Amino acid sequence: MERSKSAKGKGAVATAAPAAAASAVAAATAVADGPVMTGAAGHTQRLLTVVKSGSIQDIKMKPMDKVHVWPHLIIVEFGAALFCLGFLTIFSIFVNAPLLILANVNQTPNPSKAPWYFLGLQEMLTMFHPMVAGVTVPGIGLIILTMAPYIDKNPSNKPEDRKFAISLFTTFMMFWSVLVMIGSFFRGPGFNFVFPWADGLFFEL
Repeated sequence: MERSKSAKGKGAVATAAPAAAASAVAAATAVADGPVMTGAAGHTQRLLTVVKSGSIQDIKMKPMDKVHVWPHLIIVEFGAALFCLGFLTIFSIFVNAPLLILANVNQTPNPSKAPWYFLGLQEMLTMFHPMVAGVTVPGIGLIILTMAPYIDKNPSNKPEDRKFAISLFTTFMMFWSVLVMIGSFFRGPGFNFVFPWADGLFFEL
């Protein structure tokens, strides 16, 4: 009887030994794979990641470099137009326009000059054919200015980053300003070239 009990005890020990070995191998594998956590029941679990608690939906506004034309841009432009209209209305009430005497259809003034903003075209008409001065050169200039935003696509507002656009517009303004100044102050009777400090000024607003 004692012998059979001892045999049973040896069998239980022999059965428990492989189970303990299997548990040790599983624990070693879990430790090798990554951090482990032991729960309340003694189960070994693998830790994948730690998630911070927070809102599922992000309610913060992300910065944007674009705004809609309506209402942001339209409101500003409409306000600027109203301001200019009000200023011109009040200015015209208190300041008289520099009108001259009634025009005489039988007597053409000499020199006969266009308004100052058209004097550049009138100046070019003295140097080129009307087709070139009135259509070709202004047309090329307008096409280049229209294509400038598509050629220079730099979104920066800094002058040092917009060399092409600033150089193009500066060249256009200098070219047109020089022509307007020559037509205004350096053209006399017969639209001949004169020196204003010697022959006088033949220009009226």
